[in-house]
Amino acid sequence: MTRYVAIGDSFTEGLGDTLPDGTERGWADLVAAGLAAGEGKPISYANLAIRGRLLEPIVTGQLDAALALDPPPTLLSLNGGGNDMMRPGSDMTPLIAMTEKAIRRCLDAGVRVLLLSGADPSGGLPFGGMIRKRAEMLTVAVAEFAVRYDIVFVDMFHDLEIRKPGYWSADRLHLNSNGHRRVASRVLTALGHETEAHIIEAGPGGRGGIVAEARYYREHVLPWIGRRLRGESSGDARTGKYETWTTIEP
Repeated sequence: MTRYVAIGDSFTEGLGDTLPDGTERGWADLVAAGLAAGEGKPISYANLAIRGRLLEPIVTGQLDAALALDPPPTLLSLNGGGNDMMRPGSDMTPLIAMTEKAIRRCLDAGVRVLLLSGADPSGGLPFGGMIRKRAEMLTVAVAEFAVRYDIVFVDMFHDLEIRKPGYWSADRLHLNSNGHRRVASRVLTALGHETEAHIIEAGPGGRGGIVAEARYYREHVLPWIGRRLRGESSGDARTGKYETWTTIEP
């Protein structure tokens, strides 16, 4: 029986793919459902990802909890580092080393690893060029680990389709439902369950005028800066949404 656990930050938690009841779904939930459907039998699923998390707590606390699940996981997806990249003076070298250590821990425990690079939001963000440069460094390193350790790697960072505005939430940082569906389709195909890549019809290409930009900074950028100044995170006091095994039916 497949036992799939996901660790990471808001990308893996599913922020932006909000259901009518206010809960977040996301690509990992969609992958779990796709695995059950593809295998034609129930699978076990856990999601320990928490929005706002830096890479270090992902590859320590979250990974510890994932490997301690009973029975142990057979598949683990890992993505992280996006929140680190947005911090001033962030250095990718320790992030690369932490990622490799996490991979080795999983493989030593007999757990299959799925690596993902996050989609590239930098085109719509302040200081996007800096973020893209850092993300490129981490993505290249992760791709090399995938080859070295012969593990599945889904490179969403270089997916040009998902960079279009129609795949992103109003904050321009998190994917929307279409974005999460596209990631899920790419992941399922990489895992051997051929799935047509989700594509949306072409929409408006721009971000709007000066009024829209002012609203964006007021509603999204300034609150983010405020949390940074106060040393707060959007994930403070939150836990993973599925901390124990949940059965996903086909």
